[in-house]
Order: sequence, then structure tokens, then C-alpha cells
Amino acid sequence: VTPFTNFDIDQNMIAALLTLVGLSVNDTVVIFDRMRENQKIYRTMSMQEIMNKSLNQTLSRTIITSGTVFIVTIILFLFGGEVNRGFGFALTFGIITGTYSSIYIASAVVLDYTNWRLAKKAKPTVKGKTVYEPIAQ
Repeated sequence: VTPFTNFDIDQNMIAALLTLVGLSVNDTVVIFDRMRENQKIYRTMSMQEIMNKSLNQTLSRTIITSGTVFIVTIILFLFGGEVNRGFGFALTFGIITGTYSSIYIASAVVLDYTNWRLAKKAKPTVKGKTVYEPIAQ
């Protein structure tokens, strides 16, 4: 039984969680693919600007896809009966968190990793300080 919701973790709940992982990974791949395409087109832009442009280009697609699935899962949660209530709840909650993580968390992690890699490659100066230009502040 899940805490605070009183839903049993059964095959429907596991299926909902696996579906959410797939949807979240798919959204993230779409955003990262657009970033890869934009890196080839806009070679002079910084990584932060490319990420911002890529997120703006894919935001409408992400909102439409997630919004459509969200409406269906709300209906499933409200009118699906006791058997599908846990499934609908897991999908509803997961769509929100999956969309958030695809848009806000994944790109920030990549930006931080890129900055960390640049800092690691930076060469120390005579005074012991490293010289590198971070991508984002």
C-alpha cells in the first residue's frame, strides 16, 4: 500500500510507472535531439543559449503531448472505477513530474555537467588559479 494514498501496488501501478518512465525519457530525448540539431546550426551560440532555444522550440510539443495525456488520466482517475483508480492516479502524478523533469531538470544537469567538464579541462595559471570561461553563471 502506498503511503498517503491507500492504493495497492499491483500490476496496474507497475504498468503506470513503466509508462511514465517511457514518456519522460521520450520527452527528454526529443529535447536533447533538438539541442544536438541546434548545435550544428548555431555554432557561435553558447550552450546555455542553445538549450534555451531548443527548449522554446519543443515546449509547445511537450505541453500538447503531456496535456492530452493528463486530461485522459484525470478522466480515468475520476471515472475509471476502483480497479483503475490507482493506475489513473499514478499516471496523473507521473505526467506532472515527468514533464517537469524533462523540461527543467534534464537540461540543467547537462549544462552543469558541461561546465564541470570545461573546468576540469582548464589549465592552471602561474598563480594556481584555473582559467576557463563557464557557459552559464
